[in-house]
Amino acid sequence: MQKTLVIVAHPKLGSSKINKRWMQELTKYPDRYLVHDLHATYPSLQIDVQKEQRLLESVEKVVLQFPFYWFNCPPFLKKWIDEVLAHGWAFGKNSGYKLAGKKVAIAVTAGIKEEDYRKTGKYDYTLEELTRPFEATFKYVKADYKPLYAFYGEEHNPTEEDIESNVKKYVDFIEHL
Repeated sequence: MQKTLVIVAHPKLGSSKINKRWMQELTKYPDRYLVHDLHATYPSLQIDVQKEQRLLESVEKVVLQFPFYWFNCPPFLKKWIDEVLAHGWAFGKNSGYKLAGKKVAIAVTAGIKEEDYRKTGKYDYTLEELTRPFEATFKYVKADYKPLYAFYGEEHNPTEEDIESNVKKYVDFIEHL
């Protein structure tokens, strides 16, 4: 069985409820998931690009897991994308398109409620629309981009039951990429 690489980018993971719990659950299954915490791996924020590229080459499925704030990903994840998905490796005229055919998805935690992420909601856009740049990026490098997974309402004090129910759904989402 091929492992799924789950790249976690959360600048304040210690205070996270959902991202931390998702990570805890996935680490229970080291034969199925390789959980890669970018901030723990690179506390200086200096990325070993070749190491990251080799890691991506070693798997068939990749999930980028992060909190969604300011309608985007954390800055360090953006830096990781910019540096790791390099011309000549991930794309380009003479590129090997190293991510071609790999299943890629994002899993985000959103502080606000799901109804606010609707055309008729508070922010006028769905989460799918707001994360479209990720879809475009991974399609550009010929990866097989899959629909996102989201936990909504983290700022509204979800119950332990809500969190645990979501953890099971998250694992199921990854299993069926």
